[in-house]
Amino acid sequence: MKNEKGNEITGNKVTDILFCGTGGQGVLTASEIVSLAAMYDGFHTKKSEVHGMAQRGGSVESHVRYGKHVSSPLIEEGQADFFVPFYKDEHDRLIAYLSKDGKDLLSDLENAHLACENKKFVNTYMLGRLSKHLNISQESWLKALEIGFKGRFVEENRKVFLEAANKA
Repeated sequence: MKNEKGNEITGNKVTDILFCGTGGQGVLTASEIVSLAAMYDGFHTKKSEVHGMAQRGGSVESHVRYGKHVSSPLIEEGQADFFVPFYKDEHDRLIAYLSKDGKDLLSDLENAHLACENKKFVNTYMLGRLSKHLNISQESWLKALEIGFKGRFVEENRKVFLEAANKA
């Protein structure tokens, strides 16, 4: 089965993505953008957020699940297809959520810090790297970036996203 964008939606396969970091790093914004991009491509999407301390620097994680039909917003331990950390300590604490065949984007985080002079674009860089692995159209990603950043630094975020997405 294909959705209206022509992307293959086979069986009941759900894609599970876990984002983690600390408050102020853009974890919630990044998960919102992935959710929007998947919805724009016709996927059923669920998202859940878990906050630690209610302040900048506290632990934050967000679960995103999309597919033909998604029942629960939470990813079970050992089931995440993609693990997107924004902070190494949170990566180490939550790595048990990654499935044995899952993709850990920790090395992309290290590259993001080298590639982004302005650290507020690290989350966008990580989204670009993640996009290479997902069956979501670039058109939907760019629309989601525009909506997700609500007009703030849209062109800069678009540029960082595309550079990361097109990097070998």
